[in-house]
Amino acid sequence: MLICMRTTLLLPDDLYRAVKTTAAESGETMTSFVEDALREALRRRATVPAERAPFVLRPVGEGGLLPGVDLQDSSALLDVMEGR
Repeated sequence: MLICMRTTLLLPDDLYRAVKTTAAESGETMTSFVEDALREALRRRATVPAERAPFVLRPVGEGGLLPGVDLQDSSALLDVMEGR
């Protein structure tokens, strides 16, 4: 059983007209055209892993880090925060 969700898309006028024209020229409905386009976009994203920049912690505010604090070592940071 196929379940579909009705939704509203807000598209710029020029994009709407291009989609409507292209779908009509290829004998498709706008719904099937948009569905195919979305599936293709999702497929492309799934095959290309997103590269993420490494996350770097930087202290903010005045004074900087306390001596001996290493933000990359959570265990040592907890020890400093708990006064050990």
